[in-house]
Amino acid sequence: MNLQVDLVEENSVQRFKIVGEIDAFTAPKLKECLASAENVENMQAELDLSEVGYMDSTGLGIFVGFYKAVKANGGHVKIVGVNTRLKRLFEITGLAEVMDIVMVESRDRDATV
Repeated sequence: MNLQVDLVEENSVQRFKIVGEIDAFTAPKLKECLASAENVENMQAELDLSEVGYMDSTGLGIFVGFYKAVKANGGHVKIVGVNTRLKRLFEITGLAEVMDIVMVESRDRDATV
């Protein structure tokens, strides 16, 4: 499956809308899109995963790298729209304790994935 990443700046927040599956095949595209913005000082980034149905450890690695780079430059990363399945990945790895993660509304997509 393909991956689509759209960037919109709104109220000084860089909003990345990520659509598709994040795996070893699609991760390089995601990494490239995020890398273009990760070194901006004091950047406020929001990663919307509400339309990501699958992610493996490669995706987690991309998000960790992005998080570290943004934080090192005084910025903040917020991950929104996380479904139950993706939230579990962040919890298992301990990243849910470190990163600012917001679950998707109660109509969780897991029932249709």
